[in-house]
Amino acid sequence: MRTRAAWAGFLAFDRRLADAARDGREPIMVQLRLAWWRDRLTEPPAARPKGEPLLALLSAWDAESPALIAVIDGWEAWKVGEDGGAALALARVGAIEALARLSQLQPDDETRRAAAEWLGHASAGPAPRLPRALRPLALLRGLALRAPDEAPWRTALAAMRLGLLGR
Repeated sequence: MRTRAAWAGFLAFDRRLADAARDGREPIMVQLRLAWWRDRLTEPPAARPKGEPLLALLSAWDAESPALIAVIDGWEAWKVGEDGGAALALARVGAIEALARLSQLQPDDETRRAAAEWLGHASAGPAPRLPRALRPLALLRGLALRAPDEAPWRTALAAMRLGLLGR
C-alpha cells in the first residue's frame, strides 16, 4: 500500500509542478511557486501545512524527499534556466530510482532504462523485466511508446495487458 501512495504522490506532484511551471507564466512566478514546494519538503513533516492534500500524500516520500526536491530543481532549470530539460529528465529518473527504494527494491539498469524510455530520453529497446512494485512504470513506459494515432480500443487493451502482466 505504501508503494501505491508513493506512486500516486509522485505523479500528482510532477503534474502540480508542471502546472506551476507552465508556459506563459512569468519566470519569477514560476520560481516562487516552485520555491514554496521546495520549502515545504525541507520542513519536518509535522510542520507542514495540513490544508494541502498533496503534502499528505507525499508523506510516503519522507525518506526520499531529496529526490522530489531534485525534480523541483529540474523544473526550475528547464523553465527558468537554459538547460533544455536535461536536469528535469535526470531528476525524474532519480525519482523513479527513489520509488524503487521506497518499494524495498534496489534500482538497476532496467529500472533506469524503463524510466528514460517513458520520458522519451532513450530509444526503446525490448521491454524490461520490472518487479511488480514497478508495474506503474511498465504501464507508463508502454503507453508512452505507443503510436499517438493508434485506435483507442487498442491502447486500452495494451494498458490492461501492461497493468496485468507488466509486459
